[in-house]
Amino acid sequence: MRATAWSEDRPGFFRLTVADTNCYLVRTADGATLVDAGLPATGRALDALLRHLGMRRTDIDAVILTHGHFDHVGMARSLHAADVPVLVHERDQRLARHPYSYRPARARVPYLISHPGGIPVIGRMALAGALAVRGVAARADAVDGVRVDAPGRPMTIHTPGHTDGHCAYVFPDAGVLVSGDALVTLDPYTGRRGPQIVADAATSDAGVALRSLERLAETGADLVLPGHGEPWSGGISRAVASALRVGRH
Repeated sequence: MRATAWSEDRPGFFRLTVADTNCYLVRTADGATLVDAGLPATGRALDALLRHLGMRRTDIDAVILTHGHFDHVGMARSLHAADVPVLVHERDQRLARHPYSYRPARARVPYLISHPGGIPVIGRMALAGALAVRGVAARADAVDGVRVDAPGRPMTIHTPGHTDGHCAYVFPDAGVLVSGDALVTLDPYTGRRGPQIVADAATSDAGVALRSLERLAETGADLVLPGHGEPWSGGISRAVASALRVGRH
């Protein structure tokens, strides 16, 4: 497994990366918000970052989930137990409680056999606890077009396709978009890099996912922080155009 790591991609925006899976601690004058909860092993990276910032887990004001897949809720249950509220779109509440209970457009194992470039990434995720994630009872407080009542006050953008309730979050004042898995720069199921939607092996409806990219482009964000892969600093419009060229896969 690759070493846990954190980095500050923009002042106050800290990326936690474990097994090619990202979540983001956003620290403002009003407090701290964690966008997504990574894999179980991400807890070590989170604790290291919090020590660096002179904080504890109880200093996190809210966890906002982009969606309920297992690799984005890995720490959510333990944070919820520490009285940190966990928020998600209503259409992903059930998935957050049961993070393996979804059917992608194509079966994962045959897909990985035919796309071996994704096997190392999936292997790293498994070593980081991807097979042992417990769900969380998240509140349905992420509402499309409404700012989340949490530090940073991100605007919720409902971007279905990857999951029914997938949401991205834009921080307009900072020009930052946390895209989750609506747009990634590394597809875990192919190993391919560059802006794209996630492969059919983990996406519910690729056609809907591609149409949701327009919602992201409308934000005009200049920095995109994806659920998998490196940040994209070339602007969301260019990222969306690139993802549309890649298309469904």
